[in-house]
Amino acid sequence: MATIFITGSTDGLGRAAAQSLLDQGHRVVLHARSADRANALGELRSRAQGIVVGDLKSAAETKDIADQVNAIGRMDAIIHNAGVYTRPGRGTTPEGHAETLAINTLAPYMLTALIERPGRLVYLSSGLHRGGEGSLDDLDWTRRPWDAAKAYAESKLHVVALAFALARRWPNVLCNAVDPGWVRTRMGGAGAPVDIDTGQRTQTWLAASEEPAALVTGRYWHHLAQQQPAREATDPTFQEALIGQLSKLTGVELPEA
Repeated sequence: MATIFITGSTDGLGRAAAQSLLDQGHRVVLHARSADRANALGELRSRAQGIVVGDLKSAAETKDIADQVNAIGRMDAIIHNAGVYTRPGRGTTPEGHAETLAINTLAPYMLTALIERPGRLVYLSSGLHRGGEGSLDDLDWTRRPWDAAKAYAESKLHVVALAFALARRWPNVLCNAVDPGWVRTRMGGAGAPVDIDTGQRTQTWLAASEEPAALVTGRYWHHLAQQQPAREATDPTFQEALIGQLSKLTGVELPEA
């Protein structure tokens, strides 16, 4: 059985993935944004291998999350599930970054660089990432007028590109990105067409399955099927330029190999 860390696992897809993996007998490390949210986990908390607490909007807390995970031990897989949808404004983090960028892009990048390397990495994206091309000219939304939908799309493009870059850099790690679809969660709303079990299935399968079909890297998935992502996501030049900017914005270097 595997030990798997899931960011944003107090509700929605993250909680559903945690429950699914625990029911399969795996060990799961949970993540909550705050102590109050951790305390509200109920019986799920008692079943977990551990729980780490920190707000991904803050770089300092994100670094502390990485330290907490490393103190528990090496993970077999990490599901980068946490994210926010459309913010009404750019917002600002303690470091001055746009909130959508900080939570959806900078945090998974930092955690990837700082947590002891697992055997598998899974990044939750969205089909909307295809509308996110052209972000590198103003990654942090300091010059452009705020566009919440565009910022979300860009952030989801970033994590697909990160997964593909890591598949090249780290050949011993299985790195994949997943579009779970429009799922009936608090974020997706009651009218979303995809049930939560279907929404969590692909990422848990990629994180834990020993089926040959799941033991691949550098792929983009939707409902257990491989799809073609946006062109930029597969472009090594874009990938490396993105990583260079993320390194500058966070002060955290991504290891080459």
